[in-house]
Amino acid sequence: MKKFILSLDSGTTSNRAILFDHEGQIIGVSQREFKQIFPKPGWVEHDPEEIWTTQKLVMVDVMDKKGIQASDIAAVGITNQRETTIVWDKDTGVPVYNAIVWQDRRTAGICDQLKKEGHNRTVREKTGLVIDAYFSGSKIKWILDHVPGARDRADKGKLAFGTVDTWLIWKLTNGRLHVTDVSNASRTMLFNIHTLKWDEELLKILNVPLNMLPDSKSSSEVYGYTSGDHFGVEIPVAGIAGDQQAALFGQMCIEKGMVKNTYGTGCFVVMNTGEKAVESKHNLLTTIAWKIDKEVHYALEGSIFIGGAVVQWLRDKMHLIESSGEIELLAASVKNNGGVCFVPAFVGLGAPHWDQYAAGTIIGINRDTSTAHIARAALEAIAFQSMDVIKTMSEDSGISITELRADGGAAINNLLMQIQANAIQKKVIRPRITETTALGAAYLAGLAVNFWKNIDEIKKQWQVEKVFTPESDLAGFNEAIRNWNKALERSKSWYST
Repeated sequence: MKKFILSLDSGTTSNRAILFDHEGQIIGVSQREFKQIFPKPGWVEHDPEEIWTTQKLVMVDVMDKKGIQASDIAAVGITNQRETTIVWDKDTGVPVYNAIVWQDRRTAGICDQLKKEGHNRTVREKTGLVIDAYFSGSKIKWILDHVPGARDRADKGKLAFGTVDTWLIWKLTNGRLHVTDVSNASRTMLFNIHTLKWDEELLKILNVPLNMLPDSKSSSEVYGYTSGDHFGVEIPVAGIAGDQQAALFGQMCIEKGMVKNTYGTGCFVVMNTGEKAVESKHNLLTTIAWKIDKEVHYALEGSIFIGGAVVQWLRDKMHLIESSGEIELLAASVKNNGGVCFVPAFVGLGAPHWDQYAAGTIIGINRDTSTAHIARAALEAIAFQSMDVIKTMSEDSGISITELRADGGAAINNLLMQIQANAIQKKVIRPRITETTALGAAYLAGLAVNFWKNIDEIKKQWQVEKVFTPESDLAGFNEAIRNWNKALERSKSWYST
């Protein structure tokens, strides 16, 4: 039996390759950052070729560092930043424009027009999404409308669209495969999550040709094989899931009502709702969690645009800290936030507010305010945004949440995890392996090639590292939550005319 699964975790700021063994343990990791491009305020782009080259480099590097041959790899699983949009020429494989990143807000005007035309209900009923610049559909339209000749080439069937998973598989197979999975497709605003097909009415609304779109597949199957000229042998590509769905699976939130929060660049709270697509009454997203064999699991999701990125901002722009890890010690040096509230609406507000015109706000500053108070308010902002989503999620689903499983880079921050437990008044559980996004992709790939027999075998591997329980004395904490709600209202609609 081959020994390892190679998981590709293509994130928003870096690409990683992680090797997992049969016990679900990490054997090796390689990571490379890639450039963030900001052509205008509110615009965020990546170079698709750099996404590919950095991803291939870390794949080769992790195998070299561990002395592992490609022939030892049972399968490749891919998880990716979702919604990020790439359009390329089918013949040459050359992108017609930079990747437009999920954070990008340039298509807010397109989305406003779609709302004015009355498409909200249609989009919600078919896709489970709200109309927002976050999703891929309006980004594709923008590229076709603004890149010279792109619309004509697309109409003639010469262009391909893909989210990052699709782009990587195209490159890994030298253009033989143009595929995605249903979890990524469900984030485009073009995919009917009930019929599991690209929707003709939605394509017409956004004026996107069907011939651009990849084939939608399950999340766990052998789609094809990497080209032999990349690694010397062909390796099955056998698992795909958008990063948050992969994290839900990696956290083994496989039963209805289980919830995880990934504390990454943004925060993404996801609840498994089983085989039923639950429609939110509070602007949460109904999305596909995964499809394995013929069984589809759905999820409710609350997307928070700025999570750990607020710590990066304090480090890189405000220079309050030199490294991200310092924020815990700085924030813990004060007992509370000193009256400071921080709403990090740098790119608008996501769930459950969906205000693309909200502005980042720090309020409650006085003569006694210190950098520590601002640092603590920043951690509270991450937890309070998540709290708002979790409360709404419970109301929508009718399910009382018993625990929250936490993962992602910021989940190592003990103070943040304690603040989160206090805010939601539920246990927050951090697993022993917090690389659950990559682990989920590995599990999906491994199931497809019988590296693991079934989900029950995988379930036994999930282990708890630390449990954070709510503290009893919350008098000052509750005041911080009340102030948070007031600050939220002041940040909303700042940029609207």
